[in-house]
Amino acid sequence: MPLQDYLEKVGGWFMTSGIKIVLIFTLTIVIIKLVQIISSRVFKTVQKHKDDDEFKKRTETLKSVIRYILNIGIVAIALIIVLGELGIEIGPILAAAGVLGLAVGFGAQSLVKDIISGFFILLEDQIRVGDVVQVSGKSGIVENVNLRMTILRDLAGNVHFIPNGEINLVTNMTKGYSRYVFDIGVAYRENVDEVIEVMKKVDEELRTDPEYGPFILEPLEVFGLDEFGDSAIVIKARTTTKPLKQWFIGREFNRRLKKKFDELDIEIPFPHLTLYLGKDKENTSPPLNVTIEK
Repeated sequence: MPLQDYLEKVGGWFMTSGIKIVLIFTLTIVIIKLVQIISSRVFKTVQKHKDDDEFKKRTETLKSVIRYILNIGIVAIALIIVLGELGIEIGPILAAAGVLGLAVGFGAQSLVKDIISGFFILLEDQIRVGDVVQVSGKSGIVENVNLRMTILRDLAGNVHFIPNGEINLVTNMTKGYSRYVFDIGVAYRENVDEVIEVMKKVDEELRTDPEYGPFILEPLEVFGLDEFGDSAIVIKARTTTKPLKQWFIGREFNRRLKKKFDELDIEIPFPHLTLYLGKDKENTSPPLNVTIEK
């Protein structure tokens, strides 16, 4: 075929099917952007009608999943249209794709498992964007969750990509409310009842503080004397807070309690040991030589 005829043929194809294909890809990108904008506005409108952090977390999770599904659908439709413009019969391809999909399904069982597990995780509302969770030995805040994987970012900033099929146990630390457990150790000489009253007083001051009070849902629960340790008695208590605020409240409570203990001369002991030299059969002990250097 002469070069001129070839160029004319290519030019004729470009002026018809070529332009259509370019328009299809352009329109696909525009539609994807529109879906993102519209979904963001719709979900923002929905969130305004209900001032609830838990509701916002769930809507953010649903928004990311809906975008994921719509994007896949839009791209798939665009590819089918492009194949039609290229003169490729779509029917046989779809039939072959069904057979191929069945074969791939057997070989990609882990992917199918990820999608099924992700569906039930979202259906049962186990994980939402913004939750602090522990899954597969990793813990962190949920940045994204879709049908295939869950993405966490831990305290050090590391991002963990966890396939949903590997999630056997989910520990959600921020669903509905959160709690912080205190194990307060004081010296054996201290009065337990006095220490408990001090803890309750610190909690009361914290709940009346405008910076911390709005995040505390209930007064401090003191369970009492929990343990006789090697060098301290341990009093166990817990506070109930809004989701994600347990560490914020717990650290401030510990800071204020330490200051109050210092003011009242309540001892938080260092670990110490009592040395026992033992006795032999004659009821005598070996000598203990102690040298004091100034």
